Amino acid sequence: MPPHDEAALKAQHDQLEELIARQADQLQQQQIDIELLQEKLTGLQEQLLLREKMASLGELTAGIAHEIQNPLNFVNNFGEVSAELVGELREFAVPNLPEGDQEEANAILDDLATNLEKIVYHGKRADSIVKSMLQHSRTNVTQKEPTDLNELADEYLRLAYHGLRAKDKTFNAQLVTDFDAAVGKVTVFGQDIGRVLLNLYTNAFYATQQKQKQTANPEQYRPTVWVHTKRLGPNDIEICIRDNGTGIPNEVIDKIFQPFFTTKPTGQGTGLGLSLSYEIISKGHGGSLLVETEDNSFTQFIIRLPV
Repeated sequence: MPPHDEAALKAQHDQLEELIARQADQLQQQQIDIELLQEKLTGLQEQLLLREKMASLGELTAGIAHEIQNPLNFVNNFGEVSAELVGELREFAVPNLPEGDQEEANAILDDLATNLEKIVYHGKRADSIVKSMLQHSRTNVTQKEPTDLNELADEYLRLAYHGLRAKDKTFNAQLVTDFDAAVGKVTVFGQDIGRVLLNLYTNAFYATQQKQKQTANPEQYRPTVWVHTKRLGPNDIEICIRDNGTGIPNEVIDKIFQPFFTTKPTGQGTGLGLSLSYEIISKGHGGSLLVETEDNSFTQFIIRLPV
């Protein structure tokens, strides 16, 4: 074979190898793109499943609220009508009684009026709660929205604290906050993050309340809950919630994010709060929920979110 033919064949061979190498690189890049797309689709699917769970929870809340609303309306209406009847009795019936019985009758009516005032007051408060439940269940945020996480963290901290104090007026705790202004607004499902915060705060206050009850010298123990936010970098923020309560025993630390697992006594916890919180942070937002604890010393939950 003439030399020029050999050179031509070698050039064609080299071109063919170069073409094959380029195609191999393209196929490899396409494979990487497909894997990235598959990961993204899996993440979106997990978010959709979580949103569906939350929607089901909203429907359940609405159903319960509607069932409560009807008997509550009767309580409120009859409470107000009964208060009016007490007034009529005082005005028209008591004066017709013997003078010696009027004082006793008025005292009984005073007690009855006071009881009815409490029934009406608490009935209206319950009505307000039910309406809030209905409004909350109707809210259907399907997209993430820019949310001021510092404001959200502070709002739910006060809400959880005053919620516990409404049940136990003897309980007092120190609230220590350190909010990093650099966190700013973060694009999240605001209601879902609010649920997570409320659950973690409620657990923190419960742990400090229990430790106060178990402490030999309660006056020497001051229940404290710390909350701080921090921007870790351009793409990450952190929320830390720490308490000086009972802590979590080492033997159960690996189970706390499992559905229906709870360390609270029967009837005081469903075991769904931390499980749902973990799903909201990890699957709903692509973040992480970590826990650090020491038995009978402290518990700290760390939320990290990509932004």
